[in-house]
Amino acid sequence: MNKFEALGLSSKLSAKLAENGLTDPTPIQEEAIPIVLSGRDVMGLAQTGTGKTAAFGLPIIHNLIKMGTKPDPKSVRALILAPTRELAKQICDALVVFQGGGHLKINMVVGGLSMHAQKKRLERGTDILVATPGRLIDLLEQKALTLQDAHYLVLDEADQMLDMGFIHALRQIAKLLPEKRQTLLFSATMPKLMEELAATYLDHPRKVQVAPPGKAADKITQTVHFVAKAAKGELLVELLDKHRDDLALVFCRTKHGAEKLMKTLDKKGFAAGSIHGNKSQNQRDRALLAFKEGKLRILVATDVAARGIDIPDVGYVYNFDLPNVPENYVHRIGRTARAGKEGEAIAFCAPDEMGELKSIEKVLKKAIPVASGSRWTALEEEDKPKRGGGGRGRGPKKPGGGRRFSQKPGQGAGGDGGSPKLKSGNRRRRNRNKSRAA
Repeated sequence: MNKFEALGLSSKLSAKLAENGLTDPTPIQEEAIPIVLSGRDVMGLAQTGTGKTAAFGLPIIHNLIKMGTKPDPKSVRALILAPTRELAKQICDALVVFQGGGHLKINMVVGGLSMHAQKKRLERGTDILVATPGRLIDLLEQKALTLQDAHYLVLDEADQMLDMGFIHALRQIAKLLPEKRQTLLFSATMPKLMEELAATYLDHPRKVQVAPPGKAADKITQTVHFVAKAAKGELLVELLDKHRDDLALVFCRTKHGAEKLMKTLDKKGFAAGSIHGNKSQNQRDRALLAFKEGKLRILVATDVAARGIDIPDVGYVYNFDLPNVPENYVHRIGRTARAGKEGEAIAFCAPDEMGELKSIEKVLKKAIPVASGSRWTALEEEDKPKRGGGGRGRGPKKPGGGRRFSQKPGQGAGGDGGSPKLKSGNRRRRNRNKSRAA
């Protein structure tokens, strides 16, 4: 008997999975599939890259095939919500592969693509709809579909949806779904707000956890370079030059920063592209396809790609800028070491990013090994009185705000222990704070 069949999936569906090379369920799939088939709500926690899509997608496909009927016009039988367009496309593509040429109608609605074309596809009815919350609400307001027949609701990467401010959209959508439904929530981390979300939308769920929240994949080698902000670009070029034939993802904090870095790498002779919120969906799709096919060796991205890329051959992930949300670090580096392969995650930490690094290490519950440089040491400073005010004495001590940073003499990759550039940056920040207070 096929291992997927032993979990309760039909022999026909299991055979189609085997034809696509899917024969051994992952731990999250072994735990979740039988529970979903039983009709219970599920809260699944597993690190990125462990097969969560199949854990909820396969039992839903199994149950919908058993129904043996077509969906009514404009109706939806199963709704899967994802935070980004890239992740929605990844889920949709995977579901199409899972059913292996079956008759289920699987549609996707996301921003950045023709709404008219999406409305036309929805007219014929949909078995499984993968959607981003914003575009789904637009289509609901235009009465392009109804959720009255949606008996499955899946919230994938729910923690990121909360981070991106989709909580109000989720409440609006949930009101349009039947009260009697099966709800599946999957995520890689479990912040406090997630527990409140689960209590609101799930009915006595079974909790499935195959790895502690915030734990990175075991096959990822992690290192950090302590480097001055102005020296990051030079260090990145030096490291990328050592593995020009490998696929590398480089994460930046801002859209402008990602585009600027991509152009810099392009001028240095690297086959580089970028994806971020200022790119159209077609531009993002073309860049991802070129990266997947190896035409681009380096992809510079913002967190829009932190959970939307499933490319097994990504060997390196660079955190050029550390993320503001520590859990996003886990998702970023989860783009490597996929499908059982090994990978490297390399972080750059400038003086004003020490707070972010400490938060990341708190989530990981361990310190990231140092590749070069040494941890920046904060030198406390008294806050000076504001113009036109009475001053506020000693304020909160945060990296980059009221502190200077240095490394021990003779140590550091690009960190020169209080160089004029670093002091100048701190002076600019203090002036900026004064102007805001005024």
